[in-house]
Amino acid sequence: MTVKRFSTEKGPKALGPYCTATIAGGLIFCSGLLGIDPATGKLADGGIEAQTRQALANLRTIAGELGASMSDAVKSTVYLRDMGDFQTMNGIYKEVFDSGFPARTCIAVAGLPMGALMEIEAVFAGNGVQ
Repeated sequence: MTVKRFSTEKGPKALGPYCTATIAGGLIFCSGLLGIDPATGKLADGGIEAQTRQALANLRTIAGELGASMSDAVKSTVYLRDMGDFQTMNGIYKEVFDSGFPARTCIAVAGLPMGALMEIEAVFAGNGVQ
């Protein structure tokens, strides 16, 4: 199996020694994404709503760079610093994945990089990406 590493040109840059996504077996495995505005390198202002919208926009951008769309998502994992933010995140998530929902796990965590309120990772069907 061929494994390719991908680093985004349009989304936020990795915060450490990892790639934005790995492509293997016709699947795209996106690394966790925070609600970082790619233009500033800072978390989106406006709390959980703004960070969720930005993280999902970043995910859409990266998937698009690889020829996939949100409807190609097969699995996602959402990390929340506070489960009290679940309803807000879930409402925005529902808007973004309006054409069908991937399998999902949502986990409460003690902390996230940059003090973020949420992070999301996803796996996409690669539509011929090898």
